[in-house]
Amino acid sequence: QVQLVESGGGLVQPGGSLRLSCAASGSISSIGAMGWYRQAPGKQRELVAKITSGGSTNYEDSVTGRFTISRDNAKNTVYLYLQMNSLKPEDTAVYYCNAFAVLRAQVYSVWGKGTLVTVSS
Repeated sequence: QVQLVESGGGLVQPGGSLRLSCAASGSISSIGAMGWYRQAPGKQRELVAKITSGGSTNYEDSVTGRFTISRDNAKNTVYLYLQMNSLKPEDTAVYYCNAFAVLRAQVYSVWGKGTLVTVSS
């Protein structure tokens, strides 16, 4: 099993920055690609950025150049980060960490509980 716990959300003014973190525990050797998703009130959950186990990244168009995803494959855990700069009110959402894990030949999509980011003056 894999567990994901996000942190780092909060209230920030437009133009400000936040860094989200996600700590993975459990069967971390099974983790492949990871990503950040967000869900704004009344909207569907959408992909913000993703990163493969090899470090290749992909971003949603509206965050390209402002957000940076990274991961640290440490010995006993995996950390996923999202550096968010030049934040806009439309970035307000609950941000979720996601990981794909392969366990006993089955692929699982694992989600954290989310962390709220509010961009407002």
